[in-house]
Amino acid sequence: MEEYKLLEQLCLARGVAGQEGAVRQILREAVADHVDSVETDHLGNLIARKRPTDDSDNLLRVMIAAHMDEVGFMVVKTNDNGTLKFRSVGGVDVRLLPGKRVRIGEKAIPGVILQKPTHLQSSGDRSGVAEIDNLVIDIGGANGIKPGDMITFEPSYGQVGRLLKGKAFDDRVGCFVLVELLKRDYPCEIVGVFTVQEEIGLRGARVAAYAVDPHIGFALEGTIADDLPKEKDESPTTQLGKGPALSIMDRSAYADRRLVQHLIRTAEENGIPWQLKQPGVGGTDIGTIHMARAGIPSMAVSVPCRYIHAPAALLDPQDLAHTIELMAKALGTLRVGIGDW
Repeated sequence: MEEYKLLEQLCLARGVAGQEGAVRQILREAVADHVDSVETDHLGNLIARKRPTDDSDNLLRVMIAAHMDEVGFMVVKTNDNGTLKFRSVGGVDVRLLPGKRVRIGEKAIPGVILQKPTHLQSSGDRSGVAEIDNLVIDIGGANGIKPGDMITFEPSYGQVGRLLKGKAFDDRVGCFVLVELLKRDYPCEIVGVFTVQEEIGLRGARVAAYAVDPHIGFALEGTIADDLPKEKDESPTTQLGKGPALSIMDRSAYADRRLVQHLIRTAEENGIPWQLKQPGVGGTDIGTIHMARAGIPSMAVSVPCRYIHAPAALLDPQDLAHTIELMAKALGTLRVGIGDW
C-alpha cells in the first residue's frame, strides 16, 4: 500500500533504545516540509513545532509524543567460537527467541539465536523456559562485532491478508500517525516529539515535556491486541478492527478524564469507531509527561497491534486511519481553559 510507504521505511529501520539515529533521520525528512521548526535535543528526541493557523487566537500548546526506539538486544561478549552473548534492551519474552533471526551492529550482520538442541537437553530443560543467559547468537564467525553493539530482530514489513505486518509497530506506528498529524493545520500550537528510550524507562519524554512545557500531552502508541480465542471468557486488552484504543489507566499513569471524554465525544460526533484499552496494562510516555513541571493533563491513544515486542506484529489499516482521523478532529476543537472541555 503506497499510502503506508513511510511506515514500511520505519519498520525496516533499526533503532534499539539509545540508538535511534536511523529512525530519527527518516522522521526528520518526513516532517521537515510540514512544520515551522525541527530540532534534536541533547538526549536525541526529535522535536517538531507547528504554529497555530494565522487567524487563531487559541494559545493552547499541545505536545504529542511517539517513541522511536524498539525493543531489542545488546552484545555483552564475543566468543571465540563465533557466537555472542547478549542481553535484552526493553521487555522481550524469552520464549520467543530460540531460532529467531537478528541483525547485529551498524553493518547489520545476520545472526540466529540458538539454544542447546532439544535432543541434548534434559527433561527439566525441555519442560522449562530458556533463560537469556543460556542463549547465544551464532554469527558464523563474522568479525568486527564488539560489546555494546545493537541487536534487532530482522527487519520485516508486508501484508497478511487485509492486515499489515511489521517489525517494531511499537512504536513506529505511533510515529507514522504523528507524521500524518503534522501535515495538517490546527488552531492551537502543536509540538510533535519523537522520543527516545521509552522502552527502558520513558526517559526521552521526561526531558522533552520539561522543555516543551505544554498545556496538554498525548502519547501515540502501538498497543497490545489480545483478541485471539481463549479457553476462558476473558475481555481482550484491545481488538483489531474496533478503532483506536483510548487509555483510562495503565501501569505508568492515570489519564486525564476530561481528555478521555473529549476524545470519546469527538469520536461519536464524527462516527469514528473507538474502544477503551483494558485498564492497568502496559505503560506509555505519558507516565513521565503527566508529572512534568506543575503537572500536565495527558492521555494515550493507541493503534491495536497483535504480537508487539515480537519479531513481527499485525495491525488493521482501518484502525490506523481511524486513529489519525480521531486525533486530527480532536486537536481541531481543543481550546484554552481546562474547564471548557
